[in-house]
Amino acid sequence: MAEFEWERLRRWPDAEAANLSASDAADRLILDTAAFALRDEHPADVVVIGDAYGALTLASARLLGQADASRETDAPQQADASSRADASRQADARDVIRVHQDPVVAERALDANAGRLGLEGSYRARPLDGDLLRGARVVLLRLPKSLDALDEIAGLIAAHADPEVTVFAGGMQKHMAIAMNDVLRRHLERVDVGLGRQKARVLTAHGPRRAAEPEQGWPRRQFHGDIAPGLWVCAHGGAFAGSRIDIGTRFLLDHLDEAATGARTVVDLACGTGVLASVLALRRPNVRGIASDQSAAAAASAAATVAVNGVAERLDVRRENAGESIPDAWADLVVLNPPFHSGTSLDLRTGRMLVAAAARILAPGGELWTVYNSHLDYRSSLTRLVGRTRQVDRNRKFTITASVKR
Repeated sequence: MAEFEWERLRRWPDAEAANLSASDAADRLILDTAAFALRDEHPADVVVIGDAYGALTLASARLLGQADASRETDAPQQADASSRADASRQADARDVIRVHQDPVVAERALDANAGRLGLEGSYRARPLDGDLLRGARVVLLRLPKSLDALDEIAGLIAAHADPEVTVFAGGMQKHMAIAMNDVLRRHLERVDVGLGRQKARVLTAHGPRRAAEPEQGWPRRQFHGDIAPGLWVCAHGGAFAGSRIDIGTRFLLDHLDEAATGARTVVDLACGTGVLASVLALRRPNVRGIASDQSAAAAASAAATVAVNGVAERLDVRRENAGESIPDAWADLVVLNPPFHSGTSLDLRTGRMLVAAAARILAPGGELWTVYNSHLDYRSSLTRLVGRTRQVDRNRKFTITASVKR
């Protein structure tokens, strides 16, 4: 795929910097390894999963001859909603590559890069479900960091893809584990390990194992009656902490009854599986709220969690970037357990962006309750962006703060 213009891809609307790239050696190796298979397939038989900024999807589209390079443009890609909707309708109207990306910003980066390269309408975004994989003959997969996420994906491939499907699953070697081979072999008969190149590697898998009896499906759920009476947590494979409750969230839950006791409107920002929102709704029958996360796995998990706990009528689950659809000054209380990784890299920019979003969402006098790793410097951002901030509690690993919107 040397002819593809990798250098023209951008990360926007995700963070951009001179040391950050929209593609890497793993993308190139996956495409080079799969090129022989792609050339024999129709676009409708190709599925791409985990494409960070569109490199796999758009390079595949170019290889399959889905657009002419003369349509390329370097014009700004902040396209209006109507043009994006038109492209989506075109994609739905004909046979195209099917794509699933977990972060909503990844979908937007793909759309922007497609516009830049003249490849709009060459793909269709899909949820991670059976329809995504139905009849697929070639699957290009960036290996997720979670083995549960890989298990869910591989299970869907085995259950719904064509019996002759070939899966090209790759990543940077420092983020790969031998256990990934074992997960793939649980669902596919043969897994071949390719040679490394530029610190990247590809696993090629064939032969879906059709389960004689249905296995435990996704989302999975776990009972946590010690947190709230009747509390269940549901999780898809890609959701942080799965159906468990991570220790930072548990620490905040210990103090949740103290938070903005008169609040009627609440937001669980970067909600994950929706634990905080669900517990607030269970403990406070008069509140209504929003659980928001940019991850498709998180939003689907949160929707399942609020439904199984019987609070879906009072909690709206949204997949969006940093609570972007929530009106200014809407919430009396925002709860936040900010992520501090972008993919596999330490990155505090997302957390600080979420603090700024909470400041916008909060009504004057409203409260932001945050739990974060104590070694991270969020206190100054909380004070500067939200208002007066006090420490509620601290243990050996985590700090809880309460900030009042000025």
